[in-house]
Formats: sequence, structure tokens, C-alpha cells
Amino acid sequence: MENSFIQVTGVIVEDQAGLTLAEVCRVCAAHVESIVELVDEGVLEPAGRGMPEWRFPGTEIRRARMALRLKHDLGLNPAGVALAVQLLEELEELRARTR
Repeated sequence: MENSFIQVTGVIVEDQAGLTLAEVCRVCAAHVESIVELVDEGVLEPAGRGMPEWRFPGTEIRRARMALRLKHDLGLNPAGVALAVQLLEELEELRARTR
């Protein structure tokens, strides 16, 4: 029997610091306008003064994906998305505390 293997390489996005707006859009399969809307509503908090300088911590990817999914699946407006994300994160934190 012949031993063969496939080598898979990748990057753990959450460990990356400073993803650009374009990288976040690519990773989340989202339009720039959607990500900017999440920033304007306070769901995402990039570092940097303006859009060209924005850098998103890798941990924001999970939050962005959750927000985009809520917007798409439930048809929530930006304020509704922000509230839902906040409540879901609080629920997750409470569950973690009780474990």
C-alpha cells in the first residue's frame, strides 16, 4: 500500500491583524457598501481615520459574517442588525459564564 498525503496550507484569519476593507469584503463575500454600512452602524470597528486607512482585526470577520447573515436571512435594517448582533454576543457571553 502506498502512503500518500495532500498538504493543505492556509492562514488563520483571526490571527491576522489589520485586514483591509477589500480583504474583509473578499473574505465575507460582501460589497464595500455593506461593510461600510456595518461600520457606520457601529457593528464593526476598524482602526484608521478614513476608509483608505481602515484596518480590521481578524476577529471582526466572525462579527461581519454574522451581521451580513442576519441582514440577508431576516431582512433586518442596519439598526436591527446592530441590535441583534449585540444581543447575540451578550447571550453567548452569558452562556459561557454559566458553563
